[in-house]
Amino acid sequence: MIVYNKKINLLEDSIYRYELQDVKEPHLFRELFEYDSIPKIAFNHRHVPMNMPEEIWITDTTFRDGQQSTSSFTVKQIVDLYRLMARLGGEKGLVRQSEFFVYSKKDKDALRACRDTGLPFPEITTWIRADERDFQLVKEAGVRETGILVSCSDYHIFKKMNLTRRQALDKYLGIVKSALSYGIVPRCHFEDITRADFYGFVIPFAIELMNLSRESGLPVKIRMCDTMGFGVSFPGVTLPRSVQGIVYGLNHHAGVPHELLEWHGHNDFYRAVSNASTAWLYGASAVNCSLLGIGERTGNCPLEAMAMEYAALRGTMDGMDFTAITEIADYFEKEINYIIPPKTPFVGRAFNSTRAGIHADGMLKDEEIYNIFNTAKILNRPARVTVNKTSGLAGIAFWINDYYNLPEKYRVEKTDPLVVKMKERVDAEYEEGRNSSFGDDELVNLIYAIDSLRVRDFVAHSLR
Repeated sequence: MIVYNKKINLLEDSIYRYELQDVKEPHLFRELFEYDSIPKIAFNHRHVPMNMPEEIWITDTTFRDGQQSTSSFTVKQIVDLYRLMARLGGEKGLVRQSEFFVYSKKDKDALRACRDTGLPFPEITTWIRADERDFQLVKEAGVRETGILVSCSDYHIFKKMNLTRRQALDKYLGIVKSALSYGIVPRCHFEDITRADFYGFVIPFAIELMNLSRESGLPVKIRMCDTMGFGVSFPGVTLPRSVQGIVYGLNHHAGVPHELLEWHGHNDFYRAVSNASTAWLYGASAVNCSLLGIGERTGNCPLEAMAMEYAALRGTMDGMDFTAITEIADYFEKEINYIIPPKTPFVGRAFNSTRAGIHADGMLKDEEIYNIFNTAKILNRPARVTVNKTSGLAGIAFWINDYYNLPEKYRVEKTDPLVVKMKERVDAEYEEGRNSSFGDDELVNLIYAIDSLRVRDFVAHSLR
């Protein structure tokens, strides 16, 4: 069939209809996923067009997938993080939704408490297995939308569920019909899509879901779950590992609108952020994330990273409050006792801190030389210098100016006699075998020991 594509203003030939291939034996893509070796990245040199949706947003799985990997949150902690997430997303609700479990009493209490905040975003949704008994919990929760686990690789269909593709498809369609009959929007989680037979199962399944959507008049969403982090964003990578190929195929071959496509990727091969950005670029409106990237095994795509990606791709923060990112990180460390590796981008305590003397010297002249952006303004996280054996005079001078928040008029230079004497003391300790960095309290005490009157002056002139 020849159809006119208004997006690109060209006629397109769409004569092939993909149908379910109900194979007798599972297709496990052993040429790519030989278990005793590193998964291979193969290329077929087929390229698909970039197709960024008009509107893109972030969804959250901190309280579902994320919470599975950490100590269980209390109801208060969930509500506090939910409020911070709402602040980060801004009035436009760029953090659009957050999903909750509905199995335990605490799950239900947390859902109700977040709903009682009256915040319009993130919209509260749920997650269930493809089971009628679970669906009863969704009806009791009174939410508008629920995620439904619909595993789509033969690893899951044959090996985990002991079903055929036809049996799995019929089971999934049955639960989706139940959701639609109650007026609830189903969000179908295509688990393990990067190891699935794309044209033999994924596309035929998606076509059936779009048929149900048209018949019911309700949207049926598809979450593309890169469950094992096998997704790859290189141009010309073969399916099922091609992120852009998956997004393009579901949109182009199955007719799934951009706003119904959502990417959910894990970080097993360090690709969570780049894969999520690629999903946006090639046609998915939503990317699913968790705060700090917490989640199964290596975790999910960090929500704060995609907030940054949004601002970079769109050229605007669009009302998002990035200072909430710093408060979220502080909350995790102080209230949940979660340890954030100090060099983690945007949230680690040392992400914008330098120890190298040559870097400190540059920052002393103009912090823009070695700071990625105005972290003080955007994240409420000023650039820092950690004093150690490589910090030099410039590092110590920068630390004094930063620690006491001194205005330009009263800032010390690296040639200041106090700085010179401090460096002599610091060097002496490392000569004696010290191998750790100096803490703030140690450096303050060092100033007291050298010239206590300078401390009084610094405090008097501080902008704090």
